[in-house]
Amino acid sequence: MAKVSKGKEIDLLIVILPDNNGSLYGDLKRICETELGIVSQCCLTKNVFNTNTQYYPNVALKINVKVGGRNTVLVDALSMKIPLVSDRPNIIFGADVTHPHPGEDSSPSIAAEIIQDLFKEWKDPQTGVVTSGGMINELLKAFHRSTGHKPLRIIFYRDGVSEGQFHQVLLYELDAIRKACASLEEGYQPPVTFVVVQKRHHTRLFAHNHNDRNSVNRSGNILPGDICHPREFDFYLCSHAGIQGTSRPAHYHVLWDENNCSADGLQSLTNNLCYTYARCTRSVSIERD
Repeated sequence: MAKVSKGKEIDLLIVILPDNNGSLYGDLKRICETELGIVSQCCLTKNVFNTNTQYYPNVALKINVKVGGRNTVLVDALSMKIPLVSDRPNIIFGADVTHPHPGEDSSPSIAAEIIQDLFKEWKDPQTGVVTSGGMINELLKAFHRSTGHKPLRIIFYRDGVSEGQFHQVLLYELDAIRKACASLEEGYQPPVTFVVVQKRHHTRLFAHNHNDRNSVNRSGNILPGDICHPREFDFYLCSHAGIQGTSRPAHYHVLWDENNCSADGLQSLTNNLCYTYARCTRSVSIERD
């Protein structure tokens, strides 16, 4: 499976699976990714022979990224001088954690930070802390190898945190970032902005005029500041266009800000990042890998 007839390694494996494939998909992905190191793309038979032409461009988007291509570019990043990323080397982290279902004590929590394929397991899903100094250190080294520079600014987006975990997560993960930077070079401590994003809330957008649905469903809407905290740095951003019904904006909490970000600057950067999701040609609700 890992070799073709002339001894060349397989770069991409495309598999057409039966509609009722049971555990075949999971087994195939596990073998390709953990044992053989082969990039794979699976398709269901019913979709391959479907007359819906949109299916094929969607698969092409996935394949292009898997083989090292790039689907989206912020063409106005330099000309429009997108805040926080246009003037100096920056690194933007995105961290999230997925927890096992209640009762599945044997299943670990899986934490992922996207820049390289870094995944870690945690046995205690209650703490909410996922960032380790080792993960950050590896990513900083990868950034330096790729660009020839150390990042002079760190912007850290964190998902999967409830409000009751804010203090604990900030305390431990900011310390992990500090230690990772210090391990890279003595005295190296770039300024850090730590932002938590939440989607699980009950705030919805409604059009003021029932007949004007475009005003509320337009991507890039920032909700009025009077619904935000009077003293803390937070904002609601509806970066995706609502196709139908009401839109649920993402709620961003800036827990730590050594870069002195302006509200407009951080909102603009965050909104632009929502246009870089590789598997979609539209803006998405929160910034993705």
